[in-house]
Amino acid sequence: MAAAGGGWPAVCEKFRAARTLSAVESLKDPETEPYRSKYSARALLQEVKQLLSAAEEGGEAVVAVRRAVLEYELGVNHTDTEELSAGEEHLQRCTQLLEPHRLSPDCVSLYIQAQNNLGILWSQRDEIETAQTYLETAEALYNQYMKEDGNPPLDPSEHFMAEEEKLTDQERSKRFEKAYTHTLYYLAQVYQHLDMIEKAAQYCHTTLKRQLEYCGYYPVEWARNAATLSQYYLSKECFMEARHCLAAASVIFSQAGQVPSTEDADETEPDQQDLPERKAEIARCWIKYCLNLLQSARKLLEDNIGELDPDRQLELKAQRKKEEDEKEKGRKKAVLFGTSDICDSVLAMEEKVSSIYPLDFQEAREVFLVGQNYVQEAKEFFQVDGYVTDHIEIVQDHSALFKVLAFFEEDYERRCKMHKRRIDMLEPIYADLNPQYYLLICRQLQCELADTYYEMMDLKVAIGNRLEKLDSHTVKKINSLAQFAIKYYELFLDSLRNPDKVFPEKLEEDVLRPAMVAKFHIARLYGKLITSDSKKQLENMQTSLEYYTFLVDYCEKYPDAVPAIETELELSKEMVNLLPASMERLRAKVSSFV
Repeated sequence: MAAAGGGWPAVCEKFRAARTLSAVESLKDPETEPYRSKYSARALLQEVKQLLSAAEEGGEAVVAVRRAVLEYELGVNHTDTEELSAGEEHLQRCTQLLEPHRLSPDCVSLYIQAQNNLGILWSQRDEIETAQTYLETAEALYNQYMKEDGNPPLDPSEHFMAEEEKLTDQERSKRFEKAYTHTLYYLAQVYQHLDMIEKAAQYCHTTLKRQLEYCGYYPVEWARNAATLSQYYLSKECFMEARHCLAAASVIFSQAGQVPSTEDADETEPDQQDLPERKAEIARCWIKYCLNLLQSARKLLEDNIGELDPDRQLELKAQRKKEEDEKEKGRKKAVLFGTSDICDSVLAMEEKVSSIYPLDFQEAREVFLVGQNYVQEAKEFFQVDGYVTDHIEIVQDHSALFKVLAFFEEDYERRCKMHKRRIDMLEPIYADLNPQYYLLICRQLQCELADTYYEMMDLKVAIGNRLEKLDSHTVKKINSLAQFAIKYYELFLDSLRNPDKVFPEKLEEDVLRPAMVAKFHIARLYGKLITSDSKKQLENMQTSLEYYTFLVDYCEKYPDAVPAIETELELSKEMVNLLPASMERLRAKVSSFV
């Protein structure tokens, strides 16, 4: 027998008790003694280690593996109690004992798990490249084992089990695959830390697929990771993949609190109480999806003055019919998540919103409405009381949805109404903000409100140009919109002044373009104001000239500013040359009437 005092079964019992203390009892430890159960488990593991040394049975390889299991458990224990150096020593001893046999079915799973834990340990030390080495070793070993053997290997816990308690091949395979899924999960994080973003996304996608395949996931965590991955695909304009990730996230999230999806039936997901917030976060990812799809479509369709190009629209519609079906079939195979029942639910979710570029108003409106529904869902949780910044970002996204939808609208009056909706949602928020605490957000809102009024003014001018004669109502509306745009641009420029109200001589890089565009737009707006009073018209032209001149003088003094505002600078130079002559003609005209 292996040891006195109960023999081998007693040794196994102590080992099991130690694992129960670590995995189950430790969750109930009081805050004053957070590691009480972990320390008790460690003491038991040390006892088991002594008992093994007292009298061992089995061949040399068997003994080495059992010792390695204990070193592994002690390594994880010390890491859990934040004793990283001791944890590293035990894990290194574990891998040294296993090294000669690491590819055998008895050892491979344990070796991979030890490498995983060494990877985690070095990540905690912010030694990311060292962590990468351990995790890539684990990945390579898994691939080599599957290629050379492929049979389900022993789980580390089986080395302290009686023969009749050993796991089935199915259970062994499940646990081995789970260990490898952890390898990929940690590698995804390592690659992200190393800014290997594309590789990180690939590993994250593979991890998520495997977690579903082997039913080893927490629904909320899985959904959150899938939603996060969707944002990577959005950045690459891979809308089909982004939509699939979000649809899967929504479907899996709906399982939260219903059925345990992990292989450990007694485990519950840690952040169940955060369900409303997590749901709102997924809704925000859907908003970004709809917004990005619409904005990318706009880029494809707009002409050189930012209007919809009808010829390009017809060309893209013809091209889409030919390409899209085949393209989707090929790409879908690579990204699909889950088993057939999950797939059906995901596909049903996907059908609610397109993943192809909307090419006309009706198609754009369908995407817009989905985005708007998610805006309402996100705002239910992220309310202005308690979540000021989040709430404002969601409202800004809602405004951006209206802005891009307006691009697809041909009717100028209806387009104006969409921009008015943006004003109505942004102005009350801006009015309630204290710039002392929310300066950056105030500046964003000042610029957006100014740009929106500016856009509405341009649309009203275009509508007026279609009339035989401008009526007083249209004149009043154009002037009112121009004045509001000027007001918000001036508020933004005033926010850049120092406490003595002096405008900076040299602008910081992050505000250079917004400030120059604001100056340029104010110059143009003064030129658009309609008045029958020639004296007032001359004053407006003089103000306009001063703003154009500011741009030209600034760029002469600071040539490094030119690339940021090349187009505006060229137009400003033209106006600086033209306006004095126009003003002189107007003065002559005025004096001839005096």
